[in-house]
Amino acid sequence: MAGEGPDGTGGPKSPDAFRTIGEVSEALGVPQHVLRFWETKFPQIQPLKRGGGRRYYRPQDVALLRHIRHLLHDEGYTVKGVQKLLRERNAKTAAAPAAPAANMPGSPLDPEARARAQRVLDELCTLRDMLRERKPA
Repeated sequence: MAGEGPDGTGGPKSPDAFRTIGEVSEALGVPQHVLRFWETKFPQIQPLKRGGGRRYYRPQDVALLRHIRHLLHDEGYTVKGVQKLLRERNAKTAAAPAAPAANMPGSPLDPEARARAQRVLDELCTLRDMLRERKPA
């Protein structure tokens, strides 16, 4: 069941839990077929696929989907426009000069730390966008 806890008690899932396509569809308010379509248009969306093709979305996948939805539905971008924005964002992060210590394990600039930081930044941007959408009380 959607929202069921890991022990089957019906409690909310952990924020770090994987989500099914149905849960993501409901959370974002878009049909499941739209999420599958977006996967074909945005290579950054890479849910885990298990037996039978079932999709499991990581929290960073959900944050990216939320950001894409915001750009398409709220900001009025086209699919091509969002593709361009995401490519430019990825190019900027790839072109950023790396310090000599960037490849040392445990360094704050090692590739894994950079990837984690980028996921956190993406989620923060999504949250910022969500807060901007809220109407003042």
